[in-house]
Amino acid sequence: MATISDPARGSGARPLHDRDLPQTSMVTPAEDLRTVALNQISWGAVFAGATAALVLQVILNMLGLGIGLSTVDPAGDGTPAASSLGLGAGLWWVISGILASAAGGYLAGRLSGKPSNSTAGYHGLISWAVATLVIFYMLSSAVSGLAGVPSTTASGAVGGLGKAAGGSIQTVAQTAAPSVGRISDPFSSIENQVRSGANGQDPAALKDAAVSAMRAAVTGDDAQQAQVSEKAAQALAKAQNIPVEQARTQVQQYTQQFKETTAKAKEQAKQAADATARTASQAALYGALALILGALAAYFAGRTAAVDPTVTLTAGMPVGQRRA
Repeated sequence: MATISDPARGSGARPLHDRDLPQTSMVTPAEDLRTVALNQISWGAVFAGATAALVLQVILNMLGLGIGLSTVDPAGDGTPAASSLGLGAGLWWVISGILASAAGGYLAGRLSGKPSNSTAGYHGLISWAVATLVIFYMLSSAVSGLAGVPSTTASGAVGGLGKAAGGSIQTVAQTAAPSVGRISDPFSSIENQVRSGANGQDPAALKDAAVSAMRAAVTGDDAQQAQVSEKAAQALAKAQNIPVEQARTQVQQYTQQFKETTAKAKEQAKQAADATARTASQAALYGALALILGALAAYFAGRTAAVDPTVTLTAGMPVGQRRA
């Protein structure tokens, strides 16, 4: 392969097909090294800012938790509603996150020792990212139950905040759909009525037979409804020692009751699912907005923390005006 000489690369040679011009610089190598040093990341400053942001957020959320609990009066009527408490906890979480991000970003930008505003701002942004990852890790650990007994005070505090945030979301969801906890087996009331009226020489066997026949009647196929209903009426008549005609009437009533209860339970489950999905969607949107605001606060706080360059004065050199 043919090669050509490249004076910029010394005595070495480069391939003939390499038409790109050699990289050149208008500054000296010392100035290049200074540029790299000014824009190099300082991980010590980043971790210091992230630590400060985490500790400040713990303090602010403990303060908000204390204020919120002080408004609860179990014996009085002045306690705010659960939805108001959940909304207040969410807003305070967002505000405290922004304040903590700004403080951590400022500290990271200052400790980086960079006179460049953009570089100091990037230090603040990265410290916010590190703190956010730590918080989300502890939140996921708290929700999944992996952080049962915290090993340190900091992890315990942040884990407790995660449980509090999760409890706030759950409270709002239950407030929006209070019927979630009351959804039960629609056949349970019918079974209780059948068992309460059983008598005879072997009440337990009669009860079980009547309950099984009644369950088959209310949950069976419509094509065999007449057959299973008749079997249920016969079993119910034996269990309760009543005429078959009266038992058939009760079977029809139980079947209608089961259909109404089932329809009501389905409607309650649908409303509960809609309320939970709506609450989770709002929480996700507010969480994304809070993260964006926290990132912006950390970046601009870091920019304001850029240090002034240290100038060594020499004889006869005029002193320039310091940066505002």
